[in-house]
Amino acid sequence: MSQTVSTTLLAASLLTLVSCGGPQHAVTEKYFLVATNVKVPYWQQASAGLYRAAAQFQVKAELVGPDTYDPKAQHEQFLAVLAKKPTGILVSVSDPAVLNADINDAIAQGIPVVTVDSDAPQSKRLAFIGTDNYRAGVMGAKIVVGKLQGKGSVVVFTIEGQTNLNERLHGYKDIFETHPGIKITEIVNMQGDPRIVFDKTKELLEKKAKVDAIVCLEAIACPEVADVLEREKAAGVVVVAMDTDQRTLDAIQKGLITATIGQKPFSMAFLGLKLLDDVHHHPLAPLDKNWSQDSFAPVPTFVDTGATLIDRSNVEQFVEARNSATAK
Repeated sequence: MSQTVSTTLLAASLLTLVSCGGPQHAVTEKYFLVATNVKVPYWQQASAGLYRAAAQFQVKAELVGPDTYDPKAQHEQFLAVLAKKPTGILVSVSDPAVLNADINDAIAQGIPVVTVDSDAPQSKRLAFIGTDNYRAGVMGAKIVVGKLQGKGSVVVFTIEGQTNLNERLHGYKDIFETHPGIKITEIVNMQGDPRIVFDKTKELLEKKAKVDAIVCLEAIACPEVADVLEREKAAGVVVVAMDTDQRTLDAIQKGLITATIGQKPFSMAFLGLKLLDDVHHHPLAPLDKNWSQDSFAPVPTFVDTGATLIDRSNVEQFVEARNSATAK
C-alpha cells in the first residue's frame, strides 16, 4: 500500500526544518514546474504557490510548459529544463508513457523529481502531491446521483491516457454502479481541445439526445458546455465541472453549472517546492531507491492536498479566498 502523509504533517515537518536552521540557500538554486496548458487559470494559481514558496526560501523558481495540451511538447520542455541542471523539478504528467523515461533520466542524473496534479506512478519520481482523484470522482458522482434522484443518462468529457482523469472516471463509475438507474451513455475524448467540447455539446442538443447530466473531468471542458447551454437556452441539465476557471465560477453563479470540484494547485506547487528543497539540502541516498516500499522512508509517497465542492452557496467566498491567496 502507498505510504500516505497528510498535508498538515508534511508542512509541519518542513516548517520544523526551517526553524531549526537548515543549510544556507545558494543563489544558484533553481526549481522548475513543468506543466501543460500553462495559460489556463489553474496553472496561474499553481505558479502563485510556487513563487510564494520560492520567496520564503529565497531561491529561484519558474513555471514552464506548452500553452496547449501537448505531451510531446511537454517532453521537449522537460528535456530543455533537464539540460539546465536544475536543483529540482516538479512535473504535472500529461502522459506517463511519454514522460516516464524523462523522469527516470533526471533521477539518474541526481536531480530530484516530484510529480504534482497528475502522477507517473511507474516512474522513479520521489513523491506525488495532488488530489486523491478517485475521491474527487466519488464526490462529483454523488452530486449527480442526488440531482438526478438516481436515474438518468450521463455524458463524460475526458482526455484519454491521463492518469488523474482515469482515476476520477473510476470514482464516478463506482458510484454509478450502485445506482443502476444512472448510465454513462458516452465518454468523449476531448484531446485537450475545448472546441471539441463545444461542438459535441452543440451536436447533442441539436439532435435532442437524451442527456440528463454532463460531467467534465478536465478544467477547460465545462465552460464550453455552459456556453452552449446558454446559447441554446437549454435547461435542466446537471453539469458537474472540475477546477475553478473563472468562466466555470461565472457559470455556477448563472446556474448553468451545478457544481465544480475545486483542487488546490497553489498548495501542490507550494508543498512541492518545499519537499524538493528539503531533499536538496538533505539528500536521499540513493536517490533512485524505491522509497515507496521503504517503511522508514524520509519522503512521502503521496500527499493528498484535498478538494473543495463549490456551488452557488459558496462560490463568492471561494473567489475572495482565491484573490487573497494569489495577490502579489
